[in-house]
Amino acid sequence: MQNTHQIPESRRCEPAKLYKKSSFVDIYAALQFLRNGEIFCDIKLETDENNVIFAHKVVLASASPYFYAMFTNFSERNSKLVVLKQIDSTALQLLVNFIYSGEILITEKNIQVLLPAADFLQLQEVKEACCDFAQTLLCPNNCIGIYAIADLHGCTKLLTSSELYIQQHFSEVVGGNEFLSLSSEQVVRLISSDKLIVPSEEKKMYLPQLMEYVRLPLTSKSYISKKVVEEPLIKNCLKCKDYIDEALHFHNIHKSEKLIPQNIRNKPRHGDNVILIVGGYDNEYRKITEWYDPKMDRWNYGPEMITSRVNTGVCVVNDNLVFAVGGYNYQGEPLRSVDMLDLTSDSLCWKPSVDMLVKRSNLGVCAINNYYIYAVGGSTLQSDTVECYYPSLDTWNPVAKMSVHRRSAGVGVLNGVLYVVGGHNGFKCLSSVEAYTPSTGVWTTIADMHMPRHLAGIALDDLLYVVGGEDETSFLDSTECYNPKTNTWSLVAASMNHERTSIGGVAFNRPRHFKNGFHL
Repeated sequence: MQNTHQIPESRRCEPAKLYKKSSFVDIYAALQFLRNGEIFCDIKLETDENNVIFAHKVVLASASPYFYAMFTNFSERNSKLVVLKQIDSTALQLLVNFIYSGEILITEKNIQVLLPAADFLQLQEVKEACCDFAQTLLCPNNCIGIYAIADLHGCTKLLTSSELYIQQHFSEVVGGNEFLSLSSEQVVRLISSDKLIVPSEEKKMYLPQLMEYVRLPLTSKSYISKKVVEEPLIKNCLKCKDYIDEALHFHNIHKSEKLIPQNIRNKPRHGDNVILIVGGYDNEYRKITEWYDPKMDRWNYGPEMITSRVNTGVCVVNDNLVFAVGGYNYQGEPLRSVDMLDLTSDSLCWKPSVDMLVKRSNLGVCAINNYYIYAVGGSTLQSDTVECYYPSLDTWNPVAKMSVHRRSAGVGVLNGVLYVVGGHNGFKCLSSVEAYTPSTGVWTTIADMHMPRHLAGIALDDLLYVVGGEDETSFLDSTECYNPKTNTWSLVAASMNHERTSIGGVAFNRPRHFKNGFHL
């Protein structure tokens, strides 16, 4: 008998179905619940006020590039406690809560600590939200302060809007106390801007008052002659001509007279410091330079040296002269030679200076009292020796020895104390650090770095920065900084553009060439 039962056609069906959660609120709530109960927490964040915040490394690292770098590349990856003395306690609590909840309340009261903290932890969302809120707060009494904060933390949009606000409300702003905090370049840019909303005659009325606070004597003579003298507003102001004469006279007086400021115009302003790194080796001998901008947290290229230098020492004198001392040339020969870079020159270029007493490579170099240059240690049998350059005599002379032998050590000076950081003693790479006080001739041991390193660059700005170098196995692109007040080392989130060893580094007041990137 024939089977007449028919098999039904297969129903057409989807091979798979993608389901998406419409909200992650429940996940946020679960993570916050675990943190509040200190469940599975593997890190404690301690602030300068000794407040402790419990958290999970994976959660912090997923939201913050700073924490990601800390917990993957540095010794803190194995730590259960991290001390963050650079961040306000309230701000840190708010930002950790934001990481766990996705919400944060920004107020006029907390924004001044919240924005810097968000910038430090690289929480871009919060930083941008702070900038947007700060823009709504702009008024004649605070616009310059907001402008300064925006400039300090690289908030481009807020910087532009606050500068525009100052220009549009100039008549009200100029009478406030905040106006005196502007730099001479900022004042000149404001008064010469086409966007400045004041009558032409009112501009002339304010000009003598403004120029009284412009530090013309501290700018280069050529800048005064080429730029300032030819400014139409200046030409037609008798009082301003007096300030120009004063500035030109300042350039002609004896150096010793310049050391004692006679008025605010020839007193140096505490500038925006940058770090300059010179030479080095990355499978090729280098004469390139790079500079690090702490405000923007990025590296840029600077002027090339005359010759390639490896294992050289670098220091800055009088806040405008950079010296590259000794090292190896590209032929592998140790050098006695010293090269100098004048940061006030219109065309930045390196020039030769006086040679040292002996050839030194893998040495450390620093300037004490912003004047005397010290060359420390090196790859010789006398690696514990030190020599000093006396500018008044134009000669190098030997001084007291170090307490231990070191080559390839980082060297810096802070508050008249000479710091020798890491290096190699001929047997192993060192993480130890010692400090020397010239007035007493005594060496003392201070806190060790996070990791051993030698052939590193070092610079300072109230903190000592140790940059790059190498450990026993690899080249480094990381940076650590030392706070002498707390005798502690901490990491810097940003890495260099290249892993580099055998470099020299120095911090100095940002010259005008370095404002928005260096261009030859």
